Amino acid sequence: MQPIYVQLADGFEEIEALTVVDVLRRAKLQVITVSIGSTLQVTGSHQISVVADTLFKDVDFSVGSMIVLPGGMPGAKNLNEHAGLRTVILEYATKGKYLAAICAAPLVLGSLGLLKGKKAVCYPGFESTLEGAQVTLDGCIVDHKIITARGVGAALTFALELVKILVGIELAEKLKKEMLVE
Repeated sequence: MQPIYVQLADGFEEIEALTVVDVLRRAKLQVITVSIGSTLQVTGSHQISVVADTLFKDVDFSVGSMIVLPGGMPGAKNLNEHAGLRTVILEYATKGKYLAAICAAPLVLGSLGLLKGKKAVCYPGFESTLEGAQVTLDGCIVDHKIITARGVGAALTFALELVKILVGIELAEKLKKEMLVE
């Protein structure tokens, strides 16, 4: 399986990022955390620091299967302001690769025009950033190769949905049962 790149920017929402990493690794997927900053240490919105696997500048994104954007503020804003990441996201969209964003992070996809005519969700109050999207109130929604979720409360559902997409419903259901998700 090709790598899944979880992008980390200072101010990211810790639960949204680390839940995805944890669940995808339980599914035996290759998940690589990527710092978009100049150091591997990235500090979340609740002052929890994590050490990313690699720096953005050192990644060969051409081999990846998915980019995941955690929310949180100012993390989502920092992701949106990273020109290199914006370029890679557009390349993934052009090549039909998966893009996943949760909470405030769908604003990155919206600002790039990737949500036009698609169903999407985000954290309440960010709906206006989903330019051209059909905004719903679902916890998590998949529209073709774009997966969006509302926020922290949907992080586990979001992560399991990514497993379902990448590996299949059987493994997603198995993990759900093992983790006692109701």
